Amino acid sequence: MNKKVLITVAPVSHFGKPVPNRCNNPLKPEEIAEEVIACAEKGAGMVHLHVRDEKGRQTSEMKEFSRTLDLITAGSDIVIQGSTGGLAELSLEERSVCLTDPRVEVASLNMGSINFGEEVYINTLPDIRYWAKRMKETLVVPELECFDVSMVETSIQLANEGVLERPLHFNFCFGIKGALKADMRNLTFISSLVETGAHWGLTHDGMVDFSFLAGAIAMGTTVLRVGFEDSFYYRQGKIAEHNSILVEEIANLVISMGGDIMTPSEYRELLGS
Repeated sequence: MNKKVLITVAPVSHFGKPVPNRCNNPLKPEEIAEEVIACAEKGAGMVHLHVRDEKGRQTSEMKEFSRTLDLITAGSDIVIQGSTGGLAELSLEERSVCLTDPRVEVASLNMGSINFGEEVYINTLPDIRYWAKRMKETLVVPELECFDVSMVETSIQLANEGVLERPLHFNFCFGIKGALKADMRNLTFISSLVETGAHWGLTHDGMVDFSFLAGAIAMGTTVLRVGFEDSFYYRQGKIAEHNSILVEEIANLVISMGGDIMTPSEYRELLGS
């Protein structure tokens, strides 16, 4: 396992997803910032944020997003990761609007198309090249979101084309219906495809406990993601009322397995930013 693991928090639940009564799903800038700062204090080194309105719907309007970053950066040095993904009726330009804020240091870059529940999540190669180019122009590091093993090969192909810069930073996305099932056979296989010098992390959508994340820690993940966007649970039957509880619990798990928590400055050094 890696001795240093970065914790990412994705604090806002998907729009329309049922939220348990006890959970404080943040939507307004002040609420999100308060959650994120509390998560940073518990060990989160990066925050994953979509550009949303106050009801949690994806939008191309930057007002709420920029206000949220104002509040977060005033109280924390956490790394800001924007999103170019999400199921929404937005154009290429609108999906990458977060890149216009210079405080965004990392951005998710989806590496292909998948069935997403009953819908289709479309990310064509020309679209991926467009977003990658925008990230280069804005000096943002892409986190390569892989929902299938073929997307690792696509990432390497685009790196060979010069579209992506090495070292590559992968994030394996498990648990979405229509994509990779969260089991150790799949994790073992997909992580074996990562080229030397690259880094990988893990997202487990819909998890009911941290058992799969524990397997990723043992196998050498660099990044782990928790937060209400993915799940409200950290243990069978145990719901977190705040994102900071998820962060604290996963930090304790990393430490109990002999690891340590990577700081924002250490992650920036790893990224070369």
